[in-house]
Amino acid sequence: MVAREEYFEDGPCPGNPGWRQWNIKDDTIFNGVVMGHLITRVDDDGKSRLRMFPDRKHQNLQGIIHGAVTLALIDISMFTTMHMIGSGDAGPSVTLELSTQFVGGGDPGKPLDAVNEIVRETGKLMFIRGQVVQGDDVVASHSGIVRKMKPRPSEAKQ
Repeated sequence: MVAREEYFEDGPCPGNPGWRQWNIKDDTIFNGVVMGHLITRVDDDGKSRLRMFPDRKHQNLQGIIHGAVTLALIDISMFTTMHMIGSGDAGPSVTLELSTQFVGGGDPGKPLDAVNEIVRETGKLMFIRGQVVQGDDVVASHSGIVRKMKPRPSEAKQ
C-alpha cells in the first residue's frame, strides 16, 4: 500500500497544541492551491473539527468568504472526519452526496471551522452531518455521504 506520509502532512501542528496538520504535500493540486494551511482535531465532545485560515483569495465581491470555499471546506472535512473519528481510508474515498444550507456570511478575518459528527457508519458508507462555524456564529449546516474505498491496484504497489 502507498504510504499515507507520501501524500499528507498530518502530524502535530507546531504552534497549535492539540491540533494536527491536514495538508497535501503536493501544493499544486486543489487543497494546496485553493485552501491553504488546514489543521484538524477531535473536540472534547467527540466531534471532528477542520480549520482553515481565510485569506483575500477566499473572498467574494461582497468581502465575505466565497460559498465555494465553504463548500470545499465541508467536503474536505468529511474526509478528516473519516480519518479522525471513523474508519476507512480518506485518500481513495469519494463524496456521494453533499447537502448544504448557507445561513450566514463568513468573516475572512477569522478562522473558519467545519465541525462534524458521524450519524452512521457501515462497511462502505459514512453518513456525516455538521456545521461550519466561526466561534458562536454559524455560517452553514451540512450533511453528506462518503463512499469508503480501497486504493486502486495501481496505488497499492510498494
